[in-house]
Amino acid sequence: MLRIYNTMTRHKDEFQPLQEGLVTLYACGPTVYDFPHIGNLRTFLWSDLLARMLRRRGFEVHNVMNVTDVDDKTIDGAEREGVSLGEYTQRYADYFFEDLDRLRIEPAWKYPRATEHIPQMLEVVQTLVEKGHAYEQDGSVYFDISSYPRYGRLSGVVPEEQTSREFGRLDSDEYAREDVRDFVLWKAAKSGEPSWDSPWGPGRPGWHIECSAMSIEYLGKTIDMHMGGVDLIFPHHENEIAQSEAATGQEFVRYWIHAEHLIVEGEKMSKSKGNFYTLRDLLDRGYDPVAVRHLLMTAHYRKQLNFTLEGLEQSQQALARLWDFADRLAEVPADAQGADLSAQVAVARAKFDAELDDDLNVPGAMAAVFELVRDVNPLLAQAQVGAEGAEQVLDFLADADAVLGIIEHERGSVDEEVEALMAEREQARADKDWARADEIRDRLLARGIVIEDTPTGPRWRRTE
Repeated sequence: MLRIYNTMTRHKDEFQPLQEGLVTLYACGPTVYDFPHIGNLRTFLWSDLLARMLRRRGFEVHNVMNVTDVDDKTIDGAEREGVSLGEYTQRYADYFFEDLDRLRIEPAWKYPRATEHIPQMLEVVQTLVEKGHAYEQDGSVYFDISSYPRYGRLSGVVPEEQTSREFGRLDSDEYAREDVRDFVLWKAAKSGEPSWDSPWGPGRPGWHIECSAMSIEYLGKTIDMHMGGVDLIFPHHENEIAQSEAATGQEFVRYWIHAEHLIVEGEKMSKSKGNFYTLRDLLDRGYDPVAVRHLLMTAHYRKQLNFTLEGLEQSQQALARLWDFADRLAEVPADAQGADLSAQVAVARAKFDAELDDDLNVPGAMAAVFELVRDVNPLLAQAQVGAEGAEQVLDFLADADAVLGIIEHERGSVDEEVEALMAEREQARADKDWARADEIRDRLLARGIVIEDTPTGPRWRRTE
């Protein structure tokens, strides 16, 4: 049974969905004003891993990830470049989806965009005004924190007594943890900014109302899970709870799940420190995006990950070993006889399942896979793996990869000249011309091709 750490209860809770067989999951997505950095991508990846794990357990998963395409940052960026808001945000939305694809992050059920859901946001704001939880001031509408006594349950932040609303309102989309004041739901239009009509005059939505409106629209008033980075606990998620529950009168989210920050080379990621990476930065350095995915999963989602280029090199090497192992299993002849591997596979599968059920412990689940590789590799080297055993292991790898997303790969091919050299080497070996065979082996190694002589014949792989 899956147990997940719930930020609201502050302990691992046994997961039970509201509706049998269906999980509703909302994950805070990108604000499309720049390329996502690897810290952003790690949070999005954990949303993917959670959804994959739930699907593997047989659930239908309705997972929604919003795309924020109107806020202070997007408006400032479009104005700076002299283009429309839509043109500016579409460019970075495209980059975002390209990165998801390269990292093998499976598409969410829905990707609603803020600008396409203004009517839904206005409906929630209007409801809050009518219920006395919000008020209008100079064309803007603010949520009255004092009207919602349960404010602060998620974050532990206790609202200060508000003596004067004149100094107690926040108009910025994002603000510091120390600011516990009435937050903006609808912003009165400013000159030159995009705006929409509303009962309070032209304006645009505040950041927090976007997620509440789109979650309610697609998943209902109460959802099973809400995921995001720890930096969103306050104010964003705290405000989501207040405005959603004040509007609907129902519990907003049953399980709150938050991923920890990422640091780089032991320090907070910063452009000024030269340790700020986007996925494109790493691809330009020659790294495989699947290795980036692997490294981002090597620390539990509730633990801080120290991202290093050395660690990325190690991830590439680990994947090379894993892929080589899978390739050799696939090459086991159909009539080969060998050891019964059902016990080893059963142990690996049991550990894989148990680790995932324990608060989505993906590093532990990956360890179960690599332990099986360690146990079976010597048997492969000695040609002691039969067709049945190879199929059992490959079936487990495919099952594990439904969650991990790192094992499937294209082996690739070699060019005609390399094929000719390998054939020439085989002929030299047949003629017992060992010096010539060794010379060709060295030439192939210089080209990044390793030849391994196995009991079932020679095989090649690329150097790590």
